[in-house]
Parts: sequence; C-alpha cells; structure tokens
Amino acid sequence: MDNSLLYQKISTLPDKEKLEVEAFVNAIEKKTKKGTISNKAKAGSGKGLFLMATDFDEPLSDFKEYMQ
Repeated sequence: MDNSLLYQKISTLPDKEKLEVEAFVNAIEKKTKKGTISNKAKAGSGKGLFLMATDFDEPLSDFKEYMQ
C-alpha cells in the first residue's frame, strides 16, 4: 500500500479512531521490536548471578531410602 494513500485514509478518520490507529501501530512496533536479537538474552549475561553449591552433584538425603 502506498504511504500517501494510507495517510489520506487516516487523515479522514475522526479523532477517536485516529487514536485507535495510533495504539494499533504502537502495538505492532512493540511486537516487531520484541523479535529482534538486541532484545534477547545473550549467552553469559547472567554470569556471577547464580552460585552452585559445592555438593550439587551429590545424592540428596531426602531420597536416601529410595536409593538403597
């Protein structure tokens, strides 16, 4: 669709409907930006935020009776 034709159509709408069109365009922009790589988590970005216990791989005492 030609941008000038779209602009003409929008300019003929009442103000209330223009606000709806604006909200719709904003929602589309937000949806489009969400899918970009810059908004996704990057590998290693959580480094230092989590600490693992030194006995992480050891069997849990809660399951001792099931492991015998």
